[in-house]
Formats: sequence, structure tokens, C-alpha cells
Amino acid sequence: MDTVLITGGTGLVGRALTKLLTEVGYRVIILSRKAGPDSDNALVSYAHWDVAKQTIDETAIQQADYIVHLAGANVAEKRWTAARKKEIGASRTQSAALLYKALEKYPNKVKKVISASGAGYYGEDKGGPAFTEKDPPSDDFLGHTCVAWETSILQMRELQKKVVIIRTGIALSLAGGALKEFYKPLQFGFATILGNGEQYISWIHLHDLARIYLSAIVNHDLEGIYNAAAPHPVQHKELVITMAQEAKGKSFISVHVPSFALKLALGEMSVEVLKSCRMSAAKIQETGFVFSYPDIRSAMEKIFQEKDSQQEK
Repeated sequence: MDTVLITGGTGLVGRALTKLLTEVGYRVIILSRKAGPDSDNALVSYAHWDVAKQTIDETAIQQADYIVHLAGANVAEKRWTAARKKEIGASRTQSAALLYKALEKYPNKVKKVISASGAGYYGEDKGGPAFTEKDPPSDDFLGHTCVAWETSILQMRELQKKVVIIRTGIALSLAGGALKEFYKPLQFGFATILGNGEQYISWIHLHDLARIYLSAIVNHDLEGIYNAAAPHPVQHKELVITMAQEAKGKSFISVHVPSFALKLALGEMSVEVLKSCRMSAAKIQETGFVFSYPDIRSAMEKIFQEKDSQQEK
């Protein structure tokens, strides 16, 4: 039984990935700064690390066959002050540096390091072809952050480790992330559209995202950088209206939040909210990966079917 060591394992993606990995028979160790909660799953355990102090559980590194690096401060959680931007960047590069030092220092059997990255790597979609993994980074805060993040992970190759980087679109789930925020006003009958709603969103159902990480583990030949976004990006207004239709039928009112209001409320972060970004899924599909939810309608149907079934329990 192989062991997967996960950083950021208590977050939205980490929880989904842990569930999937244990369902198919992997043992999972979650690195955490705090003591982990008691788990009724015998395949899940917790180990301690502290990025600020650059300390990590030696045993966890030695037990791992794969490392999945998801840790990093939430980009959308707080306004982008200078201090917050520094924290966002440092949380990614310093945690990667700690993993590098641990792999260099301790004898280990790690075959591959798989890391998250973000759609923020890419700039504004100007109406040309969808962004591929070969496109250059955006010359802005998130572009610079993603470059530093990915560079810190690619250094693992110096230790003879295979590396996979997953540039992720918006992961759709009502358990957290952007969709949870989009859904909040809908509970009061409002489908809230940001700006003119024409900006394209590169999205992926959370289950498909977890499956891409699993594919990176199972497929030993899978290496390099891959976009993790469904093959059919949609305009923001289509995403919100489709969500509203699946959740409420026709009993909702569409409301636009003007761009100037978003800029006042969010500051620099509003650029990302209003930015149009279409990512190509071709490269990951060429590995044989098949999306369970390739279009926004099927994804929203599944999300709200699960919500309804949970409420019935």
C-alpha cells in the first residue's frame, strides 16, 4: 500500500483528494501545524510541520511514496494589502522550500512531487486561443506568484524526483471556494453576476480535480505542467444562471454588481474577479484523462443532486 503525504490536506481540494485516495486504497498522511482531528478512517493520519519554523516530521517524509503539495494562503480570503500579498507568496515558496530541505536531508522513497498552481498564471484572455501550458505568465501579482511557486517545486527535480504541476481553474463545490460564495445570495433569490458577466471562467468540478491528482499518482509517466480545467469554459453569467436554474428552477432574479463597486470593495483583487481566462484542457486529455463533468450543466446537476440527497438524510 503506497502512502501519499498531503500538505494543505484540510482544505477543500485536500479533503476531496483524501477521500478519493483512501477509497482506492492509498494511505494518506496529512501535514498540519495543529494536532489533527480524530479520524474514523484507519488509512488517514496526521503529522506535524511548521513552515514558519521550517520544521517537519521526519517519519512522515520517510514513509511517503508521493507528496501532494496544496498548502498556501487563500488568495481570495482577504483584501490584497502589501502584507497580505507577501503572505500569499511566502506561504507557497517557503512551504516548498521546507519540503525540498526535508527530501534532501532525510532518506526517503518519494517517487513524485505533485503541486497545485493557479489559473492566475495566465493573463487576460484577449479572444485568441485558450491558454495552453506553453503560454507565458502574466506580468501581474498572481502571475509572478505562480512563477515563484512553480519554480520552487520544479527544484525537486534536482533531487531526482518527478514533478507534476497542476494549474487549477475554479474548483466547483458547495463545500467551499468560489461557488459557495456565488450560492450565498441565491439563497435569498438573487443570482449575482459580477461586472457585465461576459468574462470567461475556467472551472472544474471538484471530483474531476481530485481525479487529476490521482491520475498524476497512478500514471508514472505523467510529468510536467498541466491545466486542470474542464474543456468547456463559460462566461461568468452562464455559470451563475446555470447554478441558479439547478438550485432554484426559475425562482430567482439576476442582479449585476457593477465593476466599479467591485473595485471599491475588493481593490486590486477585483482584477482577478473580472478577468476573462480560458484554459485549454487538451494536454491533460491527451494523457487519457476523461472528464466526468465536461460541461457546466452536468457539473451543476451533480452538485445540486448531491446537495439534495444530503438534505434528505
